Amino acid sequence: MKATLPDGVIEITFVSSGDGGSEPALFYHPGGTGPVPLVVGLHTWSYDRYNQLEGMLPLCRERGWALLLPEFRGPNLVTNRRARQTAGSALAVRDILDGVEAVAKRYPIDRGNLFLLGGSGGGMAALLAAAAAPELWKGVSSWVPITDLAAWHGENQEYAPHIEACCGGAPGASDEVDREYRERSAINMAEQLSRVNLSLHHGRFDPLVSWRHSRRLIGEMERVGAERFFFEIFDGEHDIRYPVAFGWFEGLRKNDNNQGGRLTG
Repeated sequence: MKATLPDGVIEITFVSSGDGGSEPALFYHPGGTGPVPLVVGLHTWSYDRYNQLEGMLPLCRERGWALLLPEFRGPNLVTNRRARQTAGSALAVRDILDGVEAVAKRYPIDRGNLFLLGGSGGGMAALLAAAAAPELWKGVSSWVPITDLAAWHGENQEYAPHIEACCGGAPGASDEVDREYRERSAINMAEQLSRVNLSLHHGRFDPLVSWRHSRRLIGEMERVGAERFFFEIFDGEHDIRYPVAFGWFEGLRKNDNNQGGRLTG
C-alpha cells in the first residue's frame, strides 16, 4: 500500500526516453505563476521515492522551492525485479534527467536553479547524474556516496549480493560485468564532474561506505584540475545533513555568475 502523501505532494509519471516506459515520481510545487528553484532528491540504496520526503520537503516548503523525488527504477536490491536497471544504470540516470525535464515543462520551474541532493546510494546516483549532464545543475550535493562499486563489493559483504544483482555478477565475472561496474562508478568520471558545482561530504566514522570513497574521487578531480568543488570529512557516520546542503544551495542561488544550463547527453 502506498504511503499517504503530505499536503501538496502529488504522484506524477513521465515517459522514459531510455526505454519508453512510464516512470513514477513524487512532486511538490509551492504554487504561484513565477518560476521557482527545484531540488531533485534521490533515495538511498535500499529504498524508493518516498524515503526523502521527511528530510527534504520541510526545507523546500520553508523556501518556497519545488521538490522532485524520482523513483529511478527503485531499490538497488535483489528483491527488485528491475534490479539490473538500478544502481546507477544508464536507464536510472536517464530517469532522473527525464523527470526534471517533465516537471520543468509542466510547472513554473527556474531552470537556472536546479539542485541535486542525495546520500549513500542516492549520493552515488547524484554524482552519476551530475556527470551525465554537468551543465544542467546549479549545484550538486552528495553525501556518503559509493564512488567505486567494484571496491565496495569487496568491502561490504552484506551488500555484495545486491551489487551483483544490479551489475550482473561479481567483479571479474566477465568483460561485460566489469564494464557495468565501471560505468556505474563516479571514480571514473572526474573530468565530467570537474564542470559541476559539487559539494561532497563523508562521515569519518561511516560504517557502511568508507570515507576513502570520497577522498579517492576528490584525488581524481584534483588530478584533472577541478576547481568547482567543496569537500568535507565531517565528524559523523553514514549521515546526510539536509540543512547544510540547503544552506549551500541558497548561497549558490545568490551567485548570478553561474546560471545552470540545459540537458546534455
